[in-house]
Amino acid sequence: MDTVDVKRVVEPNRALRKAGLLSARSGPFGEVFDTFESRAFAVCDHQLTHVYVRDAADIPRVRDVLAALPGVGRVVAGEERAEFGLLHERAGELILLSEPDTWFAYPFWLDDRQAPDYARTVDIHRKPGYDPCELFVDPKLWWGMGRVIRRLIQKKLGFRTLFDVIPLDSSLIRGSHGLQASDSLDRPLLIGEGAPPERICR
Repeated sequence: MDTVDVKRVVEPNRALRKAGLLSARSGPFGEVFDTFESRAFAVCDHQLTHVYVRDAADIPRVRDVLAALPGVGRVVAGEERAEFGLLHERAGELILLSEPDTWFAYPFWLDDRQAPDYARTVDIHRKPGYDPCELFVDPKLWWGMGRVIRRLIQKKLGFRTLFDVIPLDSSLIRGSHGLQASDSLDRPLLIGEGAPPERICR
């Protein structure tokens, strides 16, 4: 993998929702991502995304929707996934690879006012994918660190509260990784005895 500068973001879940393939419902704390009712959804991880499609008949349509998004470099399906070691039952039916200057973000809501409460927190278990925005305190907050301190005090006093200080602005992200390094000298190096593993050789 090569760490690269990025200037674009692709939001596959929003595209799937606009196409009527991803389902969400309103809840008391923002919209809820409904995996069981969705015909397709994406789990994003930097520059690679797993897309799970409930009905195989929908795969061509899902592929067309996502392949048309600017910043998607390649859509891999079926036996093609073996090229990346992802031909197994837990992998998505489709694998998205970004363009080198692009990364994938998980949001599925269409209006930030309807974002789920966890979107503004560090919450690796409920978000459908890695969220590098968790590395930032929202620059739109007045005295963001003051908000962090206030929330910490509330927690210490026993109040139930959220550390809601994470931005929803994906454009803040300037670096990513996940694609195979373009220069072989940037690829992993394995030192040892015997014949090299086949996967490493490629």
